[in-house]
Amino acid sequence: MRPGSAAGAAAGPALAVAPAGQAGPVRRLAVLGTAPELGAFHTMKRRMGLAARPFGQGRAGLLVRASELLTAGGAVLGPCSARDRRLAVAAGAALLAGSAALRFGVFHAGVASAEDPAYTVVPRRERLWRRSRRTFDGAEPVLAEFRDCLSLSPLSARTGRS
Repeated sequence: MRPGSAAGAAAGPALAVAPAGQAGPVRRLAVLGTAPELGAFHTMKRRMGLAARPFGQGRAGLLVRASELLTAGGAVLGPCSARDRRLAVAAGAALLAGSAALRFGVFHAGVASAEDPAYTVVPRRERLWRRSRRTFDGAEPVLAEFRDCLSLSPLSARTGRS
């Protein structure tokens, strides 16, 4: 996701300031950078499962959707801006705003997932369960950690008291 995201973000200001006759490589960079970014982000969300839910809710969801629309719009307008300076500036602004919106959306999704224990505890329990099922030699430390994670009271997990 990173190289495509960086290429799309860099193409935005370059499209806005480069002369139309010399912006051919930047227009190609805009298209070639944003396509992998959008594809990689959707793949990442699909693979994350439950932990990806904050990307679609609240402020984070709004910013991620705006990012997708702005980035796709900038990628579409980029090649069309060969003769019209206003389209080049609009495409550049859309790419730059889409990149910024994605970064802020990821930030707000991280804050939302940290506030709700379901996004941190449940994936950890699932990982521990899978790891304990795979491990036969020396499984006792993993199983003990899994039992501690399943306890209802955080105090009882640490002290052994209910």
